[in-house]
Amino acid sequence: MIGKHFEEKYDLAPHSRGRRVSRRVKSIIFYLLLLIAISLSLTGLLSLIVEIGREGLPWLSWHFLTEFPSRFAEKAGMKSAIMGTVWVISFTALIIIPVGIGAAFYLEEYAKKNLLSKIIEVNISNLAGVPSIVYGLLGLSVFVYYMGLGRSVLAGALTLSLLVLPVVIVVSREAIRTVPESHKQAAYALGANRFQVVYKVILPQAIAGIMTGTILALSRAIGEAAPMIAISALVYLTFVPTSPLDRFSVMPIQIFNWISRPQDDFRGLAAAGIIVLLITLVIMNALAIYIRNRTQVRLEE
Repeated sequence: MIGKHFEEKYDLAPHSRGRRVSRRVKSIIFYLLLLIAISLSLTGLLSLIVEIGREGLPWLSWHFLTEFPSRFAEKAGMKSAIMGTVWVISFTALIIIPVGIGAAFYLEEYAKKNLLSKIIEVNISNLAGVPSIVYGLLGLSVFVYYMGLGRSVLAGALTLSLLVLPVVIVVSREAIRTVPESHKQAAYALGANRFQVVYKVILPQAIAGIMTGTILALSRAIGEAAPMIAISALVYLTFVPTSPLDRFSVMPIQIFNWISRPQDDFRGLAAAGIIVLLITLVIMNALAIYIRNRTQVRLEE
């Protein structure tokens, strides 16, 4: 009653109702704009998936997965590109997991908070946004020519490591920051040293976010075509790599190679290759979600 009397006395009720109506109208308009944006995005994605499925599913077979590329579309397969992707991504994971996670823990738990550490942090964040072709040219100059690794699996893995390492570091640092400070201080109070706190307190609680970010970074690396074209070039390979210094091809290179040919059949092969690549990315993203959920449930228990 007092509030109503105050509003009536000073004539504030009409203004208040007007502001509420204005806010509600703005909220509805903003909601509709967001709904239109997500609808357009999903419509475009769905149309692409339908078109790829229509062209690629007739070519998708066991023969396609187990045979090498050929100049004849009916004989062509994707075996060398699939196995090359497995080799490159495996070595990329072996590089970025210890280096990226180690760098994140150093910057968060060991490095002094001074001007140098701030410069390093800013540069790591900036490197995460550098176009991938720049890393491809850097890898071509440093790993292929300067270090003499040639157009090999190792050169490709090192190039992709440079590409996704900033992302792994940033994501790992964010996961480490989610660990409550009270847990660390409690471990120190019980007599644990810094390494024990990192290994037994911080790492178990941050591992879900770290592994999720690492797997998503690797899934990004699988789909990168520009740096791999710069390193490996557009080639038909009829063999599977057997060592880190062998030549290689990956799925994006093979897809790009097929799509650049004028025959219609090769566009169907490219669509089938895109389906295989999409399935691989979906599996990796599902694995990241599973690891995150499984680790969170274990921590809650």
